[in-house]
Amino acid sequence: MILKSTIDRIMEATDIVEVIGEFVHLKKRGANFIGLSPFVNERTPSFTVSPAKGIFKDFSSGKGGSAITFLMELEKFTYPEALKWLAKKYSIEVEEEALSPENQEADNRRESLMIVSGFAAKFFHESLLDTDEGQAIGLSYFKERGFSTETIKKFELGYSPDQWEAFSSKALKEGYKEEFLLDSGLSVKRDNGTLYDRYRGRVMFPIHNFTGRVIAFGGRTLKTDKNVPKYVNSPESEIYHKSNVLYGLYFAKKAIRDEDNCYLVEGYADVISVHQADIENVVASSGTSLTVEQIRLIGRLTKNVTILYDGDAAGIKAALRGLDLILEEGLNVKVVLFPDGHDPDSYVRLVGTAGFKKHIDDHKKDFILFKTDLLLKEAGNDPIKKSEVIRDIVESIAKIPDSIKASVFIKECSSLLQIDERALLSELNKMRQAKAKRDGQQSADKMITPYEDYPVVEEIPQEHQETYSQEKEIVRLLLLYGNKMIDWDGIANTYIGPFMVAELNDVEFEHPASKEFIKLYSKEVENGVLPEDQHFIHHPDKEIVDLVVTLLATKYTLSENWYEMHKILVSDEQDNMKATILSAIFHLKKHKVGKMLESLRNELAKAESPEDQDILLTQYMRMKKVEKTISDYLGSVIIK
Repeated sequence: MILKSTIDRIMEATDIVEVIGEFVHLKKRGANFIGLSPFVNERTPSFTVSPAKGIFKDFSSGKGGSAITFLMELEKFTYPEALKWLAKKYSIEVEEEALSPENQEADNRRESLMIVSGFAAKFFHESLLDTDEGQAIGLSYFKERGFSTETIKKFELGYSPDQWEAFSSKALKEGYKEEFLLDSGLSVKRDNGTLYDRYRGRVMFPIHNFTGRVIAFGGRTLKTDKNVPKYVNSPESEIYHKSNVLYGLYFAKKAIRDEDNCYLVEGYADVISVHQADIENVVASSGTSLTVEQIRLIGRLTKNVTILYDGDAAGIKAALRGLDLILEEGLNVKVVLFPDGHDPDSYVRLVGTAGFKKHIDDHKKDFILFKTDLLLKEAGNDPIKKSEVIRDIVESIAKIPDSIKASVFIKECSSLLQIDERALLSELNKMRQAKAKRDGQQSADKMITPYEDYPVVEEIPQEHQETYSQEKEIVRLLLLYGNKMIDWDGIANTYIGPFMVAELNDVEFEHPASKEFIKLYSKEVENGVLPEDQHFIHHPDKEIVDLVVTLLATKYTLSENWYEMHKILVSDEQDNMKATILSAIFHLKKHKVGKMLESLRNELAKAESPEDQDILLTQYMRMKKVEKTISDYLGSVIIK
């Protein structure tokens, strides 16, 4: 377990804007920062970060919390994993105390797979640099590709010895479980039950997740035997889903944000060579077809993508089909071709950094115009093929969500295709209407709302809604004003927090998160501490964090110039703090008493013996007096 003193140092050092800014492109707006939600697909920013409060709130998905909560939600970290990630970022030494045997046994599978992958990366890297076989075969190959020692170490490149069990036997000897060696795909089991290495005799490209941990590998053979596959990649696992990963993104994310552009290439070597040439905003789909999840990873950091293709015409045409996905996600796409026989790796080594950048600047083309030009050349003078090209191009434009941008492309393509702009617009509108109709039918058939990708919020039964609202109001007031002094007639020299806790001592909260909050708050007050919002924002209980952030975060703030512009004075609850606090306390009490009276009425209706009826009636009359007392108090103290 991480020591409390270490956790405190991590919390003090953490800048939530800096942390979230590594994953989401944030823009300053007033005192806060906004960006597109990383949790759902959206085109209008609803994601807000408040540096003053140290919280984020995603109004699309409902998620919110601290920097730790963000890492847990986005990267699926455990609470300790998130703390350790922050500690590493801010160079804080993590002090821990021994876990109990039970907790050690319960260490989750995901972390075990991460650990064994990290061990494998270290083993392959050391095999490359420190063994005769690794230096002679693996290191010489990387050096031939022009990779410097610094680059090899940065990307943790490696070599798997050309032996059946070199890695597997070493891992088992070091105490790594067979279960995780198999599940990560690092080892394979023979029929006789023994393990052998999946990547033997290959140079190794570790694949890192967004936060820099190794989650998978690509292994390239150096043999010329055509029966041996050129690349062997890690299978899908609990920590690796290839459709959700872009090779090199961990090393490129800062440059992508800074340049506001992402270069997309095909292979590992392309990424490494271009990165080594000080063009660091480059990633690869690693030979797989581009997926929506990968596009959204890029979309977190920039809305501009530049595809760098080699000159292979067949490969370009096959790739065009996938690029419509990028348009559909609202990103701006440009395409650059390299001369025949060259890919980004070979070309950057040929012409250097300046020449590579100049080639991109001189030859980049908007994707729609590039596609139009390419397909028109193929169609030649064949009118049937040309009509197919027109439909294909309009289909791509129809996927662009921005109507203004789409109309600009229609105008450009009208000239290239030599066809009337109105005819293209008519076809475009037909396609959009057909899509809207299809979507409408799907919604009707499956009862899917426009927010089908958003999480389903648990419905609160109608009879409990008022109770929950009033309980949450108590929590909100404790968060905002619990550490403020009372200076009221008849009550002074005490704080609002302890006063409210004492007044609500006999009230049983029903909403689970509110109930737990009051319990935690009361315990801190008993210990002589007035907990502030940060105490709960960084709490390990997700339900507590969600409650607190929801109550603290607001999508809107009143402009400082509101009164000057409109001469409308908006009342502030702090102007009459006594009324604000007592109203919340006694309205909750009155509501609870009302529910107790209802319960007694139901019991009276069912009571059969005169004795039971007398007892219940006495209790009922007593509660009616309590209700009247509260009502009188509300009338005299709160309303007046």
